[in-house]
Amino acid sequence: MKTRTEKDSMGPLAVPADAYYGVQTQRAVTNFPISGWPLPPRLIHAMGRVKRAAAKTNLELGLLDKKLSDAIVAAATEVVDGKLDKQFPVDIFQTGSGTSTNMNTNEVIASRANELLGGRRGDKAPVHPNDHVNLCQSSNDVFPTAIHLSVIEAIQEELIPALHHLHGELAEKAEEFDAIIKIGRTHLQDATPVRLGQEFGGYAGQIEHAIARANRAVEVLSELPLGGTAVGTGLNAHPNFAKKTISKLAKELGVKLTEAGNHFEAAASRDACVEASGCLKTIAVSLAKIANDIRWLGSGPRCGIGEIKLPAVQPGSSIMPGKVNPVIAESLIQVSLWVTGADLSVTLGGMQSFFELNVGMPLIGAQMLESVHLLAAGSRNFADACVAGLEADRQRCESLVEQSLAMCTPLAPVIGYDKAAEIAKTAYKEGKTVRQVAREKSGLSEKQLDEIFNLRQLTKPGIRGKGGE
Repeated sequence: MKTRTEKDSMGPLAVPADAYYGVQTQRAVTNFPISGWPLPPRLIHAMGRVKRAAAKTNLELGLLDKKLSDAIVAAATEVVDGKLDKQFPVDIFQTGSGTSTNMNTNEVIASRANELLGGRRGDKAPVHPNDHVNLCQSSNDVFPTAIHLSVIEAIQEELIPALHHLHGELAEKAEEFDAIIKIGRTHLQDATPVRLGQEFGGYAGQIEHAIARANRAVEVLSELPLGGTAVGTGLNAHPNFAKKTISKLAKELGVKLTEAGNHFEAAASRDACVEASGCLKTIAVSLAKIANDIRWLGSGPRCGIGEIKLPAVQPGSSIMPGKVNPVIAESLIQVSLWVTGADLSVTLGGMQSFFELNVGMPLIGAQMLESVHLLAAGSRNFADACVAGLEADRQRCESLVEQSLAMCTPLAPVIGYDKAAEIAKTAYKEGKTVRQVAREKSGLSEKQLDEIFNLRQLTKPGIRGKGGE
């Protein structure tokens, strides 16, 4: 491999000749041979957005001449567009402030800008990575700003649309299944009847809340630490730099963004990321509940609950012919487990805030972006490959209702709790339905029993069984 020699404050070092990045990036590549996982492209693209907006602001403030600003903007745009993704090799597990990635970005943009101005790859003049690309900035405010921006963008472009899609499929099934009466279950035991459509309406309601939580995460992350530079004092930054740059970023992303009200808090902690990650975790918990319920409701097909039929998408066993498993639901459950674990990593990363700086930022950014992507992909796949193809087994649903001992519940207001309980015990002991035993022992007429066991009425809020006159 051909190399070129570059120097920094620590001395000379060989850098790949065709690399846009420079000596500080190469030191980071050498220092962190940990996972082989570079930071997510969205985060790198967000770094490019910050550098591009900063160059425009510095031109307006008279801190950068137009020739240099235009070159930086052009090079940063290539970063934003993903054209230079291969020039960002630094491992996730690097310096906790993200300084290596900030310098990686500065070097790539400066090198490419100089090339656009007629220079060579790796040149530091006329555009210098620190003096010009990093002007009015520090790794300590730029990198967390890029985390916020990238997660906001991912939530808006990936997660919220996927959740809306899933909500639509669940709401459609709630309407389709509204006429089907089934047994409710609490503590995994029979409870009073519900409509299958009501269950699915509950799932749709969970996703409505999930969408609200995703929007809450965007709101939490919309306050940016840019402008605080190294420790929150704003040293070496123009007093109007942050406001002007954030305004440009807000217009570009189409979302309301504000400068941190307290730059010392914004520099020293990643509490906003922890809160936003908590919203993502809660979404994961909701998805796991829905996926688990659906796979249990579809268990069988003959020896399980079997109230719904799941789409058959692949053979389920290498040894049992004809077996089909709820693999789409299992996939989403695993996504939920992953995101829950990622939230713990973000929480622990948030605890790596000491004095004026957090030193867990690359981990926080990578985990949050991975969580958003997995939740979005998992939700959309679950909607399309599972929910959309669900079918109800009406006969199975209604036969289980009739067999359930919980059918004694509407009897209690009419004949008393103790007598209703005795009927339930007798039905269980003799292998009869509650209706059959009530006909024999309650003293109620057939008309009264028909009113009490009107299944549709039993699933309406506020309705109690009545014995008539």
